[in-house]
This record gives sequence, C-alpha cells and structure tokens, in this order.
Amino acid sequence: MSPKTSPAGGAAVDALLEPAFLEDATRRPMAEVRTLRRRAEQEEVNLSYTRRLLQGRLDIVRRELQRRAEDDGRSLVELLPEILAEKGRGPAHGLGRHQTVQPANPDAYESWVNGLTPGVDLSSITELTDSELERAARALAEAEVGLSERRRGVQQVMDALAAELGRRYRDGEADVAALLADEGR
Repeated sequence: MSPKTSPAGGAAVDALLEPAFLEDATRRPMAEVRTLRRRAEQEEVNLSYTRRLLQGRLDIVRRELQRRAEDDGRSLVELLPEILAEKGRGPAHGLGRHQTVQPANPDAYESWVNGLTPGVDLSSITELTDSELERAARALAEAEVGLSERRRGVQQVMDALAAELGRRYRDGEADVAALLADEGR
C-alpha cells in the first residue's frame, strides 16, 4: 500500500472506531442511538463496497499472474467469467447483514482502490510486467487485510448499538409504538 493512502473509510471510520464513540450510549436519547447506528451502518456499507472492488481487482491480478505462469493460451478476457464466479475462493465469511442503504460515494471508493497501486494501470493489465503485477497484488492484499479489520470494527460498533437498542425495548425503556410513530413522520 502506498504510504500516502489513508486507511479505508478515512476519518469517518476512524471516528467510529474511537472508544469514545460508544461511551455513554446507555445514557443517550433513543433517537441519538438510532442515528449513531445508522451512521455506523452507512460506513459498513461503504467499506463493504470498497472491499468488493478491491477483491475484484486482486482476483484479476492474481489470475493474470497465474495465466502467465501456466501459459494455457487463454486470454484474460476469456478467463473473466471464471474469475468473476469466484472459483477457487473459499466460502464467504461475512456476517450476512441485510443492507438497507447504498454506498454513499462509489467514485471515491474506486479512486481509493486505484490509489493503492500508483503507477500501475490495471486497465492495461496485459501490458504490465510480472514485477508490476506482483507489486500490485501485494499492495492490494495488504490493503484488504487492513480494510477487513476496520470493517469488523465498524460491525462491532453496529452490534453494540443494536444491542443497546434491543436492551431498551426488552427492558421496557423504549416503546415500539413510539418507534413506529417516529418512522411514520
């Protein structure tokens, strides 16, 4: 990863991952806890989208390196259906969360992923040297590890906020009718 590249999600995710973000959640008003949870959910969706972009590029780079080593005569374009079908990738280990929001700024996330491999234009992948591809694969793999760690941290924040909301309903501190009335506005 380039030293200039900020961590995935930038300052917005940094703020969520600060221990102080969850402080006093039990004393905050219900509407504020919901707002914090929605904020965390949006950042999780943004990180998930960015991770999918990154993994797609990493899969393509790795497959191009494999194609060159095996020299089986097929072009990278011919291999795309196989690459995109995620053959060879193990089962998903995600939490299977239902996403109710869309990525906020897809162009920015694509720019972030593209910035991970400065000087290596993956749109001309067949023109790159093995060394350039190997360097790109290392940078993408390293960034994926960091992005995944941050995403897990955001998911833990979401879970803590959801648990607090659930506790309030379970303990009678919150009223479902009030929630429905608030959402009906």
